[in-house]
Amino acid sequence: MHLATPGRRDAPVPPDDAGVSFVMPVLNEERYLRRAVASTLAQEVPGPVELVLALGPSTDASDEIAREIAAADPRVVLVDNPAADIPVGLNLAIDRSRFATIVRVDAHSELRPGYTRRALATLRRTRAANVGGVMRADGRSPFQRAVARAYNSPVGLGGGAYHGGTEEGPAESAYLGVFRRSVLEEVGGFDETLRRGEDWELNLRIRRAGYRVWFDPALSVVYWPRESWTRLVRQFRATGAWRGELVRRYGRRNSLRFFAPPALVGAAALSLAVAVAQALGIVRSPAAHAVHLPVAAYGVLVAVVALGRGGGRGWRDRAWTAAVLPSMHLPWGAGFLWGVARGARDTVDTSRLDGRNTPLP
Repeated sequence: MHLATPGRRDAPVPPDDAGVSFVMPVLNEERYLRRAVASTLAQEVPGPVELVLALGPSTDASDEIAREIAAADPRVVLVDNPAADIPVGLNLAIDRSRFATIVRVDAHSELRPGYTRRALATLRRTRAANVGGVMRADGRSPFQRAVARAYNSPVGLGGGAYHGGTEEGPAESAYLGVFRRSVLEEVGGFDETLRRGEDWELNLRIRRAGYRVWFDPALSVVYWPRESWTRLVRQFRATGAWRGELVRRYGRRNSLRFFAPPALVGAAALSLAVAVAQALGIVRSPAAHAVHLPVAAYGVLVAVVALGRGGGRGWRDRAWTAAVLPSMHLPWGAGFLWGVARGARDTVDTSRLDGRNTPLP
């Protein structure tokens, strides 16, 4: 791969009517798939459009829904993704697609009107290889809305640009992403050895090849978080493990914000150990109370977020927000430490493996 100073190379700009290929991995998404597809096919762009669905081995009605959609609309193409892994599915969908610009779409998301047209204009204006915008998390149930509030808060996911940034410019990574096919082919597509964090790693290779990754806050995508506490914990534990794997592979290229949750886990473990020792009379020094300060400070931070405007309306919203934040941070941090120590290995996000949900109205 060509190595160059990041941001020095201009990505090619294909003709306006060169077409757009949307690619979407699907696994157990019967609750969201129809809306995700509808928002994608409603995008108004010049030239031809196609949507390639990479179907994993779902245990719910996702495959049936996908086949029904494809039978009714020739723009929808289906490919099998028996491995179920997202990067594998994305590469299969990209290989099957035909057009010069690739738009990644999540089956758990909905593209806002005008998203693709704006992204194409931004790619053309900046000569970037990839452009992304803001993830606008939303929810339908009280729990899911609390998770969405945490996603949208700088405290929840560390304040990355695509979780609420307002300044347009070069970025480390991009949420989902609108790519130039030629650049994806040059850098080799998604790394299929990664089950999480594949977007960050791909954008790292794009930047190392000298191209620009661009953040445009005018781009917005609705994202629907996990619907239950157990799914949320499993998702964040797996995500943390794969971030730990990325630290093993790429070290200091990872942002410092990724080290905050594991630091919290370490502080909590130390505080608990000292508290037990104090209760047993093993530790008697008053100075030992200082060990509890980081955890106490975190508790205050959670309370401030939950009780403030970001915590929602009513005591139930605030209680859910207070419960959700540590349910994200602690599993993520524990997974991270595991991933750094032993590698993510075959860690799977099992929150995606549940099927047969009751469809939403």
